[in-house]
Amino acid sequence: MTNPGKGRKTGFGLVAALIALVAIVATGCGRSSDSSSSSSGGTLDVVGYSTPESVYQEALEPGFEATSAGKDVSFSNSFGASGDQSRAVGAGPPASEDSVVVIVTRKGNPEGVESFDDLLSKNVDVITPNPFSSGSARWNIMAVYGTLIHEGKSEAKALEGVKTLLEKTVVQPGSGRDALAAFSQGEGDVLLSYENEAIKAEKEGEDVEYVIPPSTIQIETPIAVTKDAPAAAQEFLDYIWSDAGQEIWAENGYRPVNPKLVDPKQFPTPKDLFKIAEFGGWSKVNDDFFDDETGKVAAIEKELGVSTSG
Repeated sequence: MTNPGKGRKTGFGLVAALIALVAIVATGCGRSSDSSSSSSGGTLDVVGYSTPESVYQEALEPGFEATSAGKDVSFSNSFGASGDQSRAVGAGPPASEDSVVVIVTRKGNPEGVESFDDLLSKNVDVITPNPFSSGSARWNIMAVYGTLIHEGKSEAKALEGVKTLLEKTVVQPGSGRDALAAFSQGEGDVLLSYENEAIKAEKEGEDVEYVIPPSTIQIETPIAVTKDAPAAAQEFLDYIWSDAGQEIWAENGYRPVNPKLVDPKQFPTPKDLFKIAEFGGWSKVNDDFFDDETGKVAAIEKELGVSTSG
């Protein structure tokens, strides 16, 4: 994955399937293509996965519009299942916010699920999205797989664990947001989700709580402007990466990419926190695990009768 400490990149880089994991800022109508010009209003299109939609619409975009750089800038948004969005845009930029995969339970955690090992060994019904339409589902699966690898299990045994997870999964909605909605409506005993989604659900009064497993994966969510975007698009990204923008992410349950802004009480670091780069990055992982014809997870899903068409 990309390194937030490196220079910010623009334009297209990684394969489109990677964008299951990103939000992209694109140019909209009424804009000059001269990226060196100063912002002078107009519309920016924001294309992204479903999870951070409310953060953009309710906080980041109004916050930017209140700055001198965002004066007279308006936004047109398109948010949906991340796999679906990936078929429209592609990029390889640094992260704008982080999260981790957590286990969401009913209030009081009646099943006593504290780790992915508990998830696999206990008699529980699981909800996680379909990994062929949802990037969040891919993070969930790799969190379980990586945990088992870190426990010293072979790749074959770790895949058996993934198969057990998917066998326990009673419904695979199209997106992480839809999976949370299904869980909130009473389906399943536990839900695999982004930490920020779990925090949001608690704040909104849902009858849930969440557990940060002792071993889990760090979710890195990049953002970029498209190749010919005008100055306003880059200025919006600069705002998102600023302390003010990162504080908005933190207020909405995301881990800031600036470690100085991470409150350890709000965002405790799991004992074993690993990254997708350990497995070759998303380009390799998508080929090895999620390719519709040759992917290891695709083979499991097909065996279980689950669609891999996205």
